[in-house]
Amino acid sequence: MRTFAQGAPLRIVVPYPPGGSSDRSARLLAEVLQSRLGQAVVVENVVGAGGRLAMRQLAAAADPNVLVVANPALMVVAPLVYKNNGYEPERDFTPVSQISRYEFAIGVGPAVPVREVRHLLAWMRANPDKSNLGVPASGSLPHFFGLMLGQAAATPVNVVPYKGSAPMSTDLVGGHLPMAVDALDTLLPLHEGGKLRILATSGDKRAVPTIATFKESNLDVTAVGWNTVFAKATMPPDRADRLAAEIAAAMAAPSLQKAFLDAKAEPVVATREQTRAALAAFKARWVPVIQKAGLQFE
Repeated sequence: MRTFAQGAPLRIVVPYPPGGSSDRSARLLAEVLQSRLGQAVVVENVVGAGGRLAMRQLAAAADPNVLVVANPALMVVAPLVYKNNGYEPERDFTPVSQISRYEFAIGVGPAVPVREVRHLLAWMRANPDKSNLGVPASGSLPHFFGLMLGQAAATPVNVVPYKGSAPMSTDLVGGHLPMAVDALDTLLPLHEGGKLRILATSGDKRAVPTIATFKESNLDVTAVGWNTVFAKATMPPDRADRLAAEIAAAMAAPSLQKAFLDAKAEPVVATREQTRAALAAFKARWVPVIQKAGLQFE
């Protein structure tokens, strides 16, 4: 086995509670990466401020043995919509390797008697006082989907930010929340278990044969999220390169590919250069959309 560093374990920070897409991706990776590096790899959930608390703490920390699994909400959206974000992605962090991609989905709980997006829009117009839409974090891409949904329905939608996917899913399944937008890999097991109904997904084509896309539902929205491993910007380039190579090799392992697919996520094998290019392409597409929306939080 190869060793990466002696002493303290390599920490992988997840800025959200257990149970969401980022958490699952980090834990699947850590198990394989630990054997490749020949040292302990520990996943740590740091919760607060929709994921921004962990990013602020990491930006201020000096720990060289730390990585973070982050998504578009933290690395693209938050700096644009929060006046006091507390960290700058390009200044404080460096991309190491993208590890997964995922689509988004809109689901409804058992109290909402609809099976298609057009029926949901009609339900929202008829029940404006009940149009509460859960999202796993404020200022996330699901938050923007909620605003777009309200525009399509021509009625206000009350976006309800949660502290992660798990508590939001609990309220959705329990009937305390009528509808929600989250990563498809988070909602799909609940849909398959009959605990909620997914009405549409955000890809260019159907991810699930029986579930329509947003475009098929006459909502002009397509989007794909991602989970990417980042290091502190102060990490020596040779160390970051070595970690990127080890992560890519781990992600290429058939066992890990299967584990991601079984978890309803698309595994990605990416070099640092490919990861930087994917991040740049995502920003080119979404930054103008986010800026145009004019959403601002304290």
